[in-house]
Amino acid sequence: MDARLTGRLRATPRRRAALLTLVLGVLAVHGCVTRQLADRMGAFSVAPMPQRLQVAYVRELQPTVPVAVVPAPKPPPKRVARAAAAAPALPSPVEPAASAVPVEPVPEPVREPVPEVVAAAEPEPVASAPAAAASAPLPEPSPVAVDGAASAPAAFEWPGSTRLSYVLTGNFRGHVDGEAQVEWIRDGNRYQVNVDVVIGLSFAPTASRRLTSEGQLTADGLYPTRYDQLTHVMLRDDQRVSMQLLPDAVVLANGQRRIRWPGVQDTASQFVQLTWLFTTQPQKLRTGESVEIPLALPFRVEPWTYDVLEEETLYTDFGEVPAFRVKPRRQPRGGDLIPEMWIAPSMRYLPLRIRIHQDADTWVDLMIKRKPELAAS
Repeated sequence: MDARLTGRLRATPRRRAALLTLVLGVLAVHGCVTRQLADRMGAFSVAPMPQRLQVAYVRELQPTVPVAVVPAPKPPPKRVARAAAAAPALPSPVEPAASAVPVEPVPEPVREPVPEVVAAAEPEPVASAPAAAASAPLPEPSPVAVDGAASAPAAFEWPGSTRLSYVLTGNFRGHVDGEAQVEWIRDGNRYQVNVDVVIGLSFAPTASRRLTSEGQLTADGLYPTRYDQLTHVMLRDDQRVSMQLLPDAVVLANGQRRIRWPGVQDTASQFVQLTWLFTTQPQKLRTGESVEIPLALPFRVEPWTYDVLEEETLYTDFGEVPAFRVKPRRQPRGGDLIPEMWIAPSMRYLPLRIRIHQDADTWVDLMIKRKPELAAS
């Protein structure tokens, strides 16, 4: 027994060394895996908020009678070779499904036979033609043509940088007050839309949220390429959300990819896109009409339908302004921001009032507090 116990005691240091080696090996493997996971998580880390473009606002927008405009013309399609013109036309993949319906050929008109002339009429003297033309009364200009030329819609031109400032009231764990602004900044063919909502004092807010959309200006309206959202709540960590809108896909906040629909907008750009749409198609801003816009939300992409409701009078600090109420055809769910807008045709179809719902107990109402401010260009 003593010999066996002595052998076990002598073997203990060896076992300890083996156990220590095993533990170090396991830690090394875990450290390698942890480092790889950290590297992968770093690849999906949220980029910083984009730098805000700065502009100087020098004047106020004055109410005007809305003028009909048309969108900028799209680039003409490429010419097809004459030899290929005889081939049957194939529907383009980008055309709507209706264009794929075959069109029956139009039959050529049947020509009536020319009756045989029995007796040729004597030709008029050549000298009498000028005299007849001089004696004939000149036609009066067509009033329809003159009116049509005078009322021809003007070509749409993207407005310069504009800022709208609002007074905020709402409910966020009780009644709240604050301020908000929507800022549209144009830099050549590039745009940036900033939506800032502040609850409480501006220098020490109880909560705030900033939405930023960036992208390009096209003949079909805004073309967003990036969306960012920063939410701050007192005594909590800030929450960041970012999306990339690529030519062929939308990369959501969780890294998942979705197909990019034509005309897709984000939470911030939709305000300006609706302004563009109603400016170029004013007949859509009528009670009973509706428009549809694909919307890229932080965690999904889906179509939104906006119904145009009744026309109301907004009582602002600068006077009474008629505006149409535009409301999405959906209910808040999953933390989505549901904006209801009052769009004024006399103020360049800008939203003078915005009511944003997040859920039944969280909402804010933004009312314009002064005339929209315009930059120098």
